[in-house]
Amino acid sequence: MGQSYITIWFHLVWSTKNREPFIQNSWKMELYSHIKKYCQRKEYHLDFINGMPDHIHLLISPKATFAISDIVRNIKTDSYYWIKESKISKEAFGWQYGYGVFSVSPSQVQKVRNYIKNQEIHHQKHDFSDELKWFESLK
Repeated sequence: MGQSYITIWFHLVWSTKNREPFIQNSWKMELYSHIKKYCQRKEYHLDFINGMPDHIHLLISPKATFAISDIVRNIKTDSYYWIKESKISKEAFGWQYGYGVFSVSPSQVQKVRNYIKNQEIHHQKHDFSDELKWFESLK
């Protein structure tokens, strides 16, 4: 076989520092757009992004040559400095140290897209702590 074909999908989740509701509706789309452009430059293939004031979800399909820990660190670092330098947040913005990474079967990509897309609806019934417990139960 002369070529390799690799498809890897990840659902990434991380929160703001101390789960503070830093991400405001007035600028969240600018943040998401910035992250999407950053991912394009880095060739991470960000498929979908959404979140809530205290956390963010990304559906990503990077090249197999990238380490997922580097991807998360790079996105968090770049977006932090963008928020800080643009002075878009009136708060002392920060991301929480940790993150969640969940592998996604290609057959489940649309389901995860829909889940990320409908964060506002989902969180009317469940808070971020409930969501993390649910992710933990998937192990």
